[in-house]
Amino acid sequence: MVAFDDNRLASALFGRYGENLALIERRLGVTIDQRGNHVSIDGPRDACEKARKTLEGLYDELRAGRDVSSGDVEGALRAAQTQTSFFDGEAGTEKVAFGDIRLRKRAVRARTPMQDAYIKAMQRNTLVFGIGPAGTGKTWLAVAHAVHLYERREVDRIVLSRPAVEAGERLGFLPGDMREKVDPYLRPMYDALYDLMDRALVERALQSGEIEIAPLAFMRGRTLAHAAIILDEAQNTTPMQMKMFLTRLGEHSRMIVTGDPSQIDLPAGQSSGLVEATSLLSGVEGIAQVQFTGADVVRHELVGRIVAAYDSADNKKKNK
Repeated sequence: MVAFDDNRLASALFGRYGENLALIERRLGVTIDQRGNHVSIDGPRDACEKARKTLEGLYDELRAGRDVSSGDVEGALRAAQTQTSFFDGEAGTEKVAFGDIRLRKRAVRARTPMQDAYIKAMQRNTLVFGIGPAGTGKTWLAVAHAVHLYERREVDRIVLSRPAVEAGERLGFLPGDMREKVDPYLRPMYDALYDLMDRALVERALQSGEIEIAPLAFMRGRTLAHAAIILDEAQNTTPMQMKMFLTRLGEHSRMIVTGDPSQIDLPAGQSSGLVEATSLLSGVEGIAQVQFTGADVVRHELVGRIVAAYDSADNKKKNK
């Protein structure tokens, strides 16, 4: 029996209609009976202990004033499942703690071993490629790392870029100023910024240029020094665009390139600059590549299944 002393926090922990408890049951193969702010857990010994640790860890997050979503539950479960045993003295016991990114507004914690590797790669390398399917946190964690560098004054600005494939890079035909022209393409990074920083600070930094929206089409000829630079949806760059972008890197800057080679929107016959770059730059000192899979999807649990279904279909086509 596990008891939680704050009824309001316990309700948030259990989730609407007990959805968080149901998720833990499915993932760990246990049965959880909830009565008020008490829960009892039945099942295999190790699975029950992992469920208890998961609930207590999430409750600690709530007590610290942080919200808990289904994605946080998934992350806590993944962390629990990387530990072969929670019991002291048993062979193979190893407590695993995923890394985090400390920001003024909130702490961002890795939810999977690959996200943990991604955070560490960004901390240790000048250029990092984050590659993998949607929902794995590639862009969100990249923005979190950029905000961390900016808040610690390790860089003077954040530069966000993304290819505008649908507009053929002819942004002049879109209405509004430069920010309004590229807003639709950079919306995921805007969402991450507003989630990780106070809205007023984001707007102020956008006005001052400390957060800069730099369309890929207009990057040629620039040198980006003292900056945290992110290129999102990089699978839609051409080899020439990718080379041009990578060579914009200036002194005391960090660069993160994210993309999903399975979602290339370039015209038929046009090769992807991301695919070429990751092949050419493999093993180069100062450059890291992190490859996510469907197992790293941290959105709704169905997203992982959807990605797996499409991957399975693609593999069948390739094997025919």
